[in-house]
Amino acid sequence: MTLLKIAQVGHPILRQHAQELSPEELGSAATQGFIDDLIETMRDARGAGLAAPQVHRSVRICVLEVQDNPRYPYKPNIPLTVLVNPTLTPVGEETFLNFEGCLSVPDLRGVVRRHAEVHVSALDRHGAALDFVARGITAGTYQHECDHLDGALFLDRVEDPSTFCTWKEFARHHEPSFRESVAATVARWGS
Repeated sequence: MTLLKIAQVGHPILRQHAQELSPEELGSAATQGFIDDLIETMRDARGAGLAAPQVHRSVRICVLEVQDNPRYPYKPNIPLTVLVNPTLTPVGEETFLNFEGCLSVPDLRGVVRRHAEVHVSALDRHGAALDFVARGITAGTYQHECDHLDGALFLDRVEDPSTFCTWKEFARHHEPSFRESVAATVARWGS
């Protein structure tokens, strides 16, 4: 496997609408190898997810995984999930505020409003249909990664620019209260 270079904010690929994959493209050895590299790169960077455009490939693939991640100690675990050609549809009107960061936007965080429940429709890496509802903090992670496939960054969704902060200042001034809100969200939605 190969660690891939992560595109940084300002690179045009992060603002492109990624292309869907055909079943033949998904089944190719090249695409399957790319998915392995995407997973390895996400794990190496200690991300909660990574989308193909973030590693300079404008295709509709993203991967998610949280297993007691030290970068996000407050996030509920998410088993390794590969989404191909995903579609997210909000379920209901309820939202929550989520302090987000991004591997493509180093050392910056900000508060983003996310849907509390989303219906996820996608293919897995083998072309099998995925159909489920993600809730709470986990739903926020799905929305963040799928935004990348539409050329959007969390920066675009920050409603109050005064919430922007570095990771160090987040830990110093905001993490304790954010952990309380995460605990309340997890208690309400179970994830």
